[in-house]
Amino acid sequence: METVAEPSQPAGKVEKPKKADFRQRAHCNPLCDWGDCYPVSPDHVDWSVHFPKFFPSDGKDELLLNTSEYPIQYPQTSVRPECSGKAGCHQVRFLDVGCGFGGLLMALSPKYPNTLMLGMEIREQVTNYVGKRIQAMRQGAEGEPSHHNVSVIRTNAMKFLPNYFRKGQLEKMFFCFPDPHFKRKNARRRIISYGLLSVYAYLMSPGGLLYHATDVKELHQWMDQACEEHPLFARVPQEEIKDDPCVEAVTSETEESKRVKNLGRFGHDVHLSVFRRISPDG
Repeated sequence: METVAEPSQPAGKVEKPKKADFRQRAHCNPLCDWGDCYPVSPDHVDWSVHFPKFFPSDGKDELLLNTSEYPIQYPQTSVRPECSGKAGCHQVRFLDVGCGFGGLLMALSPKYPNTLMLGMEIREQVTNYVGKRIQAMRQGAEGEPSHHNVSVIRTNAMKFLPNYFRKGQLEKMFFCFPDPHFKRKNARRRIISYGLLSVYAYLMSPGGLLYHATDVKELHQWMDQACEEHPLFARVPQEEIKDDPCVEAVTSETEESKRVKNLGRFGHDVHLSVFRRISPDG
């Protein structure tokens, strides 16, 4: 019998990472003291290593994810102002907190090609996957090189956000399908709470938008209540966000939203709210 040879791999083809190779526990305790490396202040973050196309750099596109496989060493002295975002026009403006496998970042990148976006994820293997996924896209895994405006870092966003970002820097923050932490004693681990919203408000520009989405109705009500009670956030009416491309990305293009839609026949749904960062006087 004549054997048929397997098709050879096209020369120069860039392979995207396989999600199955980076599986990890879904839950991680954000309150534990784990060995994390983080910058002293935003002046100590060299964004050129994460977005080499947007900053003065040596042009290298290497993985620096703050994981054990791809570590970062933050300097003890301030980096050049044009690389830390202190001077010049380039700063991270969109932040996906708990970015998971990076679906939102990948969806928003071509919609806002000149906006720098960062995903923060606490799980090591998941961060490695997103980093390699972005790197593959930058090397042309789907044709033309793309996604130069997105990056990812492993860190604990509940503890270290002010170490990365300046007051009023962020224009959009996303909290998509966070861990619900159902047990009453674990409610303090939830990523949106009245206290944490004060930190987010400090980092957001006036008029900036905070998006939160979940398929857990009780968690949605918790996050809604926290935002409604906070004096620096106001709900954005539905009619104002019906054409917002971020809403479509959050509810339809992330991995979790797709999972929820596949379960829709069993009564699952995506609960989404958007809140605007306002000044204390409204």
